[in-house]
Amino acid sequence: MPDNIIRSKRLRKKLHLDEFAIIGFSFTCRVTVASPADYETFFKEFATLVNARHLYIDLDGHDGVFDGRVTSADRYGNASEEDRVAIETMLNDHSMVSDVTVGGLVDACYGM
Repeated sequence: MPDNIIRSKRLRKKLHLDEFAIIGFSFTCRVTVASPADYETFFKEFATLVNARHLYIDLDGHDGVFDGRVTSADRYGNASEEDRVAIETMLNDHSMVSDVTVGGLVDACYGM
């Protein structure tokens, strides 16, 4: 959106602009599953991390490749660099996960 447009605070809030922007990040990874129990264990561990950090994840997967977008679960909250590092570390440290790519923090409404 052009920078020279002046909008009221109410409109900036409705459009999630400026001080009301929602910051998040995206990631991709490949998950190799040995058994359904391993798959379930991995996603339970992942869900535990996500819930502990108060995050929302939009996850899409096909053929063992997962694409995710992460934002804060807090109203007007933002994902932080610490959240990004925690997700990246968890994915890189898990034996079933490979080809991990975690993007930087961006505007989740207009930049992902």
